Amino acid sequence: MKILITTSSFGKAVSESLDLCKEKCEVALNPYGRKLTTEEFVDLSADVDGVIAGVESITREALLQRPNIKVISRCGVGMDSVDLKACKELGIKVYNTPNAPVGSVAELTVTIMLDLLKNVSNMNAQLKAGQWNKMSGCMLQNKKIGIIGMGRIGQKVASLLQGFEVQIAYTDIEQKELPYSFMCKEELLKWADVISIHSSACEEGGYIIGEEDICHMKKDAYLVNTSRGRFIDEKALYRALKEKRIQGAALDVFAEEPYRGELSGLDNVILTPHISSSAKEGRAVMEMEAVQNLFEGLGLK
Repeated sequence: MKILITTSSFGKAVSESLDLCKEKCEVALNPYGRKLTTEEFVDLSADVDGVIAGVESITREALLQRPNIKVISRCGVGMDSVDLKACKELGIKVYNTPNAPVGSVAELTVTIMLDLLKNVSNMNAQLKAGQWNKMSGCMLQNKKIGIIGMGRIGQKVASLLQGFEVQIAYTDIEQKELPYSFMCKEELLKWADVISIHSSACEEGGYIIGEEDICHMKKDAYLVNTSRGRFIDEKALYRALKEKRIQGAALDVFAEEPYRGELSGLDNVILTPHISSSAKEGRAVMEMEAVQNLFEGLGLK
């Protein structure tokens, strides 16, 4: 039995999950070291029975070309990159790992949020360049934190932030029984000092944060995104940051990865290379869960 592992970081932090795959199956790996294009996915999956998938787009058209695929096991939470309707029609079993990355993503969210408010990365870069420049920052304490998407990760972020004595409100597709205020998105954007995105999906071809949404934000507000890169209109965000219409942003995810865009030239944005779920401990759990899901779908023991 042969499987394809498309996520390029699989087995790099901890090799146990990859070793197990190699014991049970013939394994094909992503040779590009980045997210695959749909065409590359089709090419690499020509003779495989199952896929441990990253965030590449697995479309109906791709799946129709690969009737050999029986199982897709997402190494991660979001399923918006996989055409679930097509999978159901074609009899392809689909799994994900909704719990494993929660702690790691939430911790990185709070980390880059603090970095953003305290100017840590900027001062680190300047000091290493020989400049002794004491930049003023802001306290997280008493800030109004608006969370877009109050699922597992959004709730974990809110829990971690409680120790900073912040005010928390959220928006979601429906109100939940939580000890936080529920607002519509526009109201939340106008209210919050920091907006943190933790949604799993948005309307096809649309943005969670577009030009109009940025216009609703405070001039001294910050934006944090550790969910999906395509949820933000990056060109609109660049203009807003360059024109100082919002204070700053921290992004771990991008519409196209590896990211090589114009946000890299701004000093009021923190960029990390999609590493929110890459903490060694969390990554090991997530990869092993993805392997176990794959084996279950393929009937391997």
